[in-house]
Amino acid sequence: MLPRGTSDTPSPFESFDQARAAAESIAPFKTTVAQLKAMGFDKEEGKNVTLIPYPDVLARLAPYSGVPMDELDPGIRECIKAKTACRAWLFHFERQDRHREGGFVGDFLNVKRVTKTTGWSFEALVVANDGIVLFRNWGGQPNSDRLDRQINPLGPLQPAGESAGALLR
Repeated sequence: MLPRGTSDTPSPFESFDQARAAAESIAPFKTTVAQLKAMGFDKEEGKNVTLIPYPDVLARLAPYSGVPMDELDPGIRECIKAKTACRAWLFHFERQDRHREGGFVGDFLNVKRVTKTTGWSFEALVVANDGIVLFRNWGGQPNSDRLDRQINPLGPLQPAGESAGALLR
């Protein structure tokens, strides 16, 4: 009888491992931008996709100007040479499940609420120029696990007590 919920960021992937495998299948200098959609990375109609402007691409991929060009990844070097023709997209996918735990009476009366949140989140950065992927990288949180506890000694009267305290100050 306790509330529960889910939070999904629209994703073609059911798990972190599926998303990781798809990102790893993107081959720099071989995969075309057109092929990305079939791999689950739809830059046009996909949800939660960020188009990263060129100055931010530089800040992300080559944040230190003291690093020699020949030490950078070949795809990053090509992007820097292409300047504003270089495009980058950040794809974000996640799934979270929230479940309330504990007793019904304490939760219902707002005395004690315990919410357990589990899930995963994934981000993939894809950089391209002239329709060819130059660089890809991924990261995220394969297993998130969070427990939120809220204890209100006054139960349903807690908000009134907080309002009264603010008036007294």
